[in-house]
Formats: sequence, structure tokens, C-alpha cells
Amino acid sequence: MFSRTPLKIFKSNAFRLSLWYAVAFILGFAALLMVTYLSLSSAMAKNDREDIDSELAELAALYNAGGLPAIDEEVAVKYRFLKAETFFFRLADGANRTVKIYFPDVWDEFDLDQLERLPLGPAGDWVSLPAREDRFLMLATAQQLNDGRWLQVGMSSEEREETLSRFRDTMLLILFPLTVLGIAAGLLMALRSLRPVRSIIQTVTSILEGEMAARVIRSYSGDELDDLARLFNEMLDQIKTLIEGMKGSLDNVAHDLRTPMTRLRTVAEKALQDDTDLKQTRDALSDCIEESDRILSMVTMLMDISEAETGTLTLHRGTYNLSSLVKRVVDMYEPVADEKGIGLTVEAPAELCRRCDGNRMSRAFANILDNAIKYTPAGGRVAIEVFQQDGNLCIRFTDTGAGIRADDLPKIWDRLFRGANARSQKGLGLGLSFVRAICEAHNGRVEAKSSLGEGATFTITLPPE
Repeated sequence: MFSRTPLKIFKSNAFRLSLWYAVAFILGFAALLMVTYLSLSSAMAKNDREDIDSELAELAALYNAGGLPAIDEEVAVKYRFLKAETFFFRLADGANRTVKIYFPDVWDEFDLDQLERLPLGPAGDWVSLPAREDRFLMLATAQQLNDGRWLQVGMSSEEREETLSRFRDTMLLILFPLTVLGIAAGLLMALRSLRPVRSIIQTVTSILEGEMAARVIRSYSGDELDDLARLFNEMLDQIKTLIEGMKGSLDNVAHDLRTPMTRLRTVAEKALQDDTDLKQTRDALSDCIEESDRILSMVTMLMDISEAETGTLTLHRGTYNLSSLVKRVVDMYEPVADEKGIGLTVEAPAELCRRCDGNRMSRAFANILDNAIKYTPAGGRVAIEVFQQDGNLCIRFTDTGAGIRADDLPKIWDRLFRGANARSQKGLGLGLSFVRAICEAHNGRVEAKSSLGEGATFTITLPPE
């Protein structure tokens, strides 16, 4: 167990994120220090050059005005009062042979004889002379005087290198604690950013253990992970609602299937008990077939709805005159409407064609019309209109029946849902689910408008081909 724990930690996203955060932080800080170091080094080198140029110009002017004694006096004063041998001074003839070097003992760490072999003037504006043992240099430049001699002024980079060395040491000194800080900050950020994910894992674990009321703890920060937690909780709430709805729906299905299955068994038993009356046996078998067809119809409709909702339903499309399809369905239900004393009217143009699955679309029309007649009392009316609107083809069913309660209206499209008014009527609670599934399979839609006691209006809308 203990051997697996470190490996699991190293494989976790929190460790990887903290490592990335730390690496990014350290690299960013190292880059900042490097830029600072290079900028400091460049600025110090530039200042040294400017100081050398300034000193060279001053001494060259003195020499041109007062000759060698003027330079001797000025250099002596500088070395006396500055107390630090900052500048190197050398006087050379026109052939770059050394005439005089001021205070050569101060510069004995450099091989000053090499200066005679280094170019002067435009050919060698700046020259670098390395120290004998140390790693610093002497940087020098020269200017030709009025008498043809050369005045060369230089400066050691020792002080600059010591300053840069202290800066490097300081950088290395603070880099370790900053590395630790970067790792700690990265781990903190990783744990904080993955907190909703861990909460989701804990919630799923709790649900698997049977705690269906468990929910993800939200941070309410408004970021993407908080949105994920919110959506996950909403999904769980919806699943809970669906499960609760399925419990009631399964009870309804069990009740609806119990009656035909019991009747089927009863009829079959009676037929088996009576082996003399052939006509009674035939009637029993006919009743069995009728009940079997009803059960098969329910199963087939459930399969069609599931396939349509998952996009796997195969539609047998053809060009159909929807006005003719509607009128054919109306003709089929007209005797039922007459028997109940319900007025049935149709308004449809002679020809409105669409490519569709004619069989399933007719069943969708029949389901809506069947409901309209079923829930419309005697003396009521059911009107069907077929028309075009904004390029879409619309089929509207309007009845003067009992209507639908406002609370039930959004649920009527759910499978196996049966409202309070539907309990007294035979049915499976699948008709409107089938209608919506078939309409959406044709890239269309179906809408319902109703108020309790004021009838209902169902409109199927099919888009252009």
C-alpha cells in the first residue's frame, strides 16, 4: 500500500499541474534575473566606456595645450586625490612604441608589452588586454595627439566583474527559496483549481454508495469549473426527477399491461377448458390476438420513440401530399366522432407536398386526433387546418375539450406520462412522445397550447425540404 501511494501522487493531475506551475514560475523568474543581469552588465560596460572616453578627451586637450608636463601634473593629482587607481594612462609614439606608462606597478597584473602589438586609432578603436591570472580585462582606447603621439587610456574590469559576481551570488542565493515558493504556490493553485473535480469525484462515489442526495460543493466563483459543478448538480437533479418520474411511469405501465395480460391469460384458460365449442375457441384466440397486438403496439411505439430520440430511426421517406394524409386520418376517425356527437372539420388546400415517412407521419396525426376526440365531450368540436407559414408546412389540431393543466403541459411529451384527466381514459401515455419523436426525426417540431377547461391546440411544423 505504501509503495503505491507515492506513485499515485506522482501520476495525479494535482502534482502535474503544481509541477508545471512551479516550472513556469521558476523559468519566468530566472528569465527576469537573466535580463536584469545582462542589462546591468551592459549598462556598467557602457558607463566604463563613457568614463574612459571622457578622461581621454580631457587629457588629450591638456596635452595639446600644455604638452607632457600638463599631463604629468594632472595624472599625479588624480592618483593623489582619488586614492584609487581607476584609469590606466600610456603615452606612445607614432609607431605605437611605449614612451611612458604612468604608475606601471599598479598594472603589473597585465602584460603591458602586448599593448605595442595591438592596433591604435580607427583600426583598433577599443582593445582588450586580459590579466595574467585573473579573469578580468583591461579595456582601453587611444587618441592621436597634435605632435603625432598617441595617448591611451584604459580601465580594469575588475570592479565591474566583482559587482556582477556579487549579483550572481545573490541570484543563486534567492533562487532556492524561490523554487520552494514556486512549488508551494503551484501545489496550492493546483489543489485549488482541482477542488471542484475532487468534489465531483466524491459526489459520484457517494451516489454509487447509495446517497442519491449528494451534490457537488460549489465555489460560486463564476469560472469554468464552477460552471461544471453547477451543470453537474443540475444534471443530478434532472436524473433524480427522471427517476422519480420513471417510478410513477413504471407503475402506470404495469397497470396498463396487467389488464391485457390478465385478460389474455383468462381467455386462453377458458379456451383450454372448453374443448367442444370450436366457435368459442376461435373467439378466444381472436381475443388473444387482439390483446397481443395491443401489447406489441406499445412495445413497437416505445422502440420507435427510443430510436427517434437517439437518431437511429430509419425513415422511409417519400413525397406525400400531407393534405391527403390528414384527410385520410380524419375519414378513419369520423365514425368515432359522430358516435360521440363531436363535430369534425378539415381545412386543407388541395395539395401540400413534403418528403416524409408517410406511415409514421399518419400515425402522429392519428395520435393527436385520437386524443382530441377522446377528451372532447359530446357536442364539442375538433378542427384540423393544414397551411403554409414562412415556408413551413403546419398542421394544427384544435379541440374544445377538457384542456390540460398548466403543471402538466410541459410533461405531456414525456414517455408514459398520463395527466390527471387521462386516468379515466384508456391509453399508454406514449402517443404524444411518439408525435414529438417523429416530428423531430423530420427536423420539425410540435407545440401545444392549452388551458384547463378551454380545450387544446397542437401544431406540427415541418420545415422546407
